[in-house]
Amino acid sequence: MSLFKARDWWSTVLGEKEEFDQGCLCLADVDNTGNGQDKVIVGSFMGYLRIFNPHPVKTGEGTQAEDLLLEVHLRDPILQVEVGKFVSGTEMLHLAVLHSRKLCVYSVSGTLGNVEHGNQYQIKLMYEHNLQRIACNMTYGSFGGVKGRDLICIQSMDGMLMVFEQESYAFGRFLPGSLLPGPLAYSSRTDSFITVSSCRQVESYKYQVLAFATDADKRQETEQQKLGSGKRLVVDWTLNIGEQALDICIVSFNQSASSVFVLGERNFFCLKDNGQIRFMKKLDCSPSCFLPYCSVSEGTINTLIGNHNNMLHIYQDVTLKWATQLPHVPVAVRVGCLQDLKGVIVTLSDDGHLQCSYLGTDPSLFQAPKVESRELNYDELDIELKELQKIIKDVNKSQGVWPMIEKEDDLKVSAMVSPNFDSVSQATDVEVGTDLVRSVTVKVTLQNRVALQKAKLSVYVQPPLVLTRDQFTFEFMAPEMTRTVAFSVYLKGSYTPPELEGNAVVSYSRPTDRNPDGIPRVIQCKFRLPLKLICLPGQPSKTASHKLTIDTNKSPVSLLSLFPGFANQSEDDQVNVMGFRFLGGSQVTLLASKTSQRYRIQSEQFEDLWLVTNELIIRLQEYFEKQGIKDFACSFSGSMPLQEYFELIDHHFELRINGEKLEELLSERAVQFRAIQRRLLTRFKDKTPAPLQHLDTLLDGTYKQVIALADAVEENQDNLFQSFTRLKSATRLVILLIGLWQKLSADQIAILEAAFLPLQQDTPELGWEETVDAAISHLLKTCLSKSSKEQALNLSSQLSMPKDTSRLKKHITLLCDRLAKGGRLCLSTDAAAPQTMVMPGI
Repeated sequence: MSLFKARDWWSTVLGEKEEFDQGCLCLADVDNTGNGQDKVIVGSFMGYLRIFNPHPVKTGEGTQAEDLLLEVHLRDPILQVEVGKFVSGTEMLHLAVLHSRKLCVYSVSGTLGNVEHGNQYQIKLMYEHNLQRIACNMTYGSFGGVKGRDLICIQSMDGMLMVFEQESYAFGRFLPGSLLPGPLAYSSRTDSFITVSSCRQVESYKYQVLAFATDADKRQETEQQKLGSGKRLVVDWTLNIGEQALDICIVSFNQSASSVFVLGERNFFCLKDNGQIRFMKKLDCSPSCFLPYCSVSEGTINTLIGNHNNMLHIYQDVTLKWATQLPHVPVAVRVGCLQDLKGVIVTLSDDGHLQCSYLGTDPSLFQAPKVESRELNYDELDIELKELQKIIKDVNKSQGVWPMIEKEDDLKVSAMVSPNFDSVSQATDVEVGTDLVRSVTVKVTLQNRVALQKAKLSVYVQPPLVLTRDQFTFEFMAPEMTRTVAFSVYLKGSYTPPELEGNAVVSYSRPTDRNPDGIPRVIQCKFRLPLKLICLPGQPSKTASHKLTIDTNKSPVSLLSLFPGFANQSEDDQVNVMGFRFLGGSQVTLLASKTSQRYRIQSEQFEDLWLVTNELIIRLQEYFEKQGIKDFACSFSGSMPLQEYFELIDHHFELRINGEKLEELLSERAVQFRAIQRRLLTRFKDKTPAPLQHLDTLLDGTYKQVIALADAVEENQDNLFQSFTRLKSATRLVILLIGLWQKLSADQIAILEAAFLPLQQDTPELGWEETVDAAISHLLKTCLSKSSKEQALNLSSQLSMPKDTSRLKKHITLLCDRLAKGGRLCLSTDAAAPQTMVMPGI
């Protein structure tokens, strides 16, 4: 992009931590040399006035000491600087400086130096006006058609125009309906002031109308004014531009016509003298300043527009002719003649970067070196490509997409769950009923090898399990430090959690030589909570609605040895039957067969079977590992309980539908409530009282409906959360049974878990049903597809709430059927083009 950068001719940085705005820059022959060479005048909000005469020895060279002609601290903030014929009795140019409470006019003169230090410049105060109101901006011109002198008009912050005829104050007028001041400009051809009001309208006021209107000091309407002693200030014309204006500029390159240019926040407009739009241009970037500067051909005007993307665009009417890049965001832009170089673009940023540049395309002297050409051996390239693809595939299979880094060397995290309950339970605000809720302590230990920064420990458990504290922060300033934190876990709700596994995640930053702030890393550690935390010994039940049978290849084990503390040791004949009662109230019975190698789990609720079944398999595996037996295996040969699972899915989906209906009703009642409020407010504001026509009764009834609907929405959300927790428990049970049924590997079970449990919680935008349906459809389309025709089916790219659950239940049934017929789950790169599955018996 070097071709389109602004060519730096001269630049400097003004002061330290000073601020500037669009009125702080002016170009003129302020010292009246008469040679047509402009000087750069800059004022800052810190009160510094500087005058530059750039003359670089070499293009692009920085500022020299003699470039700064004058630097004066005026103490008050400088809002705007202008140069014109502001002193009576002479047509010499003088400098007008606008402060917030003062207008000062100076003469700038230079004295020829006799030594090598060069010429000396000084300013002399000609006159000043103390302002009664806080100034915003100013404009100048030959108001009323006066010859040989310029008058000044200042706009105050409260919308008053104050006109000064050089050394004397003329009059002040308030603009009608003024709220905030806008940019102000004077049109000499129509002898009118043009501004943009807070109503986002361009407004034009004739100078003669302002002069003969009612004085601002007599703003209150009196009886004499009613009789016609003063004239009301009326606007000449208005134009609604629909946005706030940043600047106004009026140009007239011939006496026949003039144009009013208005720079908005998104567009810039060119208007005729009478307020009609000549043309407008929608800008792609947010503008910061502009300047119509010349007319190249008849009827066209060139405009410079700076924007917040450090760009300067040159338009010929609405056509973009050139775009150049600046090193800063310009807040003011001017064009002048400096050192006999015409058309120099002078830009000023808000932090004081002053640059004089020109447009051009200086050629780049860099030439790309020639590349050594050689003949390509495509056979060798093909062999090399296959070797690289094999390496990439091996890395992806062994390590995943990202290479594994030994983070354990930096930090080691371990968690230990106390085998006993806390002596004093930490449970508070429990909703379990009459049962005593106990808590258990978990200790997490962190040991670092190197110094680490911003270590943060976050602990997660599945609701309704809660933690007494879940966030910890550490500072490992020195290596080989050990930190241990403890917290308690207890059951808060009256339903069972979908998992007893907790997760401790540590995020930290490791400083390096190149990155002292540290590279972010994450390490996690899982811990398992005891079953007795949510479960008590219960009375076994002989009958139940839901039963599961788990087969093993080893002789049955005494339940007393598997679940110590859950059975009565005095009843030896009952060691093959054990009852569990969850704190929420539901019961589960576990039976061990005396003759066969089977275990039966039964309960009145299907989802309650999950935790006991999973705990039984885990404890059986741990028992046989202690015995040194490695070939222990479990299996499931019964029918898959899909109907019970589908009932939970339907219940969850009904609650989602009910929630949408309740929220829609609540929205309607809220709209109705606000409409009644508006009607009542109108009645109460009316000067002539009118009957309420039972609006107060209707308001009270609507209010009660809104409160009742809000309570119903909140209750439905609680029920939906509990239903989703039960659905996750049932889903984990189904995944476990499918794995035992088809003897799936750990990788295949992980794929099933990713497909069936993609969400930690339901949201109105994305629910469990549509997410799981999309995942299962993808598995059926790829690794479990029967033919290439199914692979060609396109899935919807947008997930939305389905009308019912029939499609999801059909896909789950089809998934189990494909697995029963020999299908296998796979997500490797080969699965992108799966082989056609051969069905047994077909």
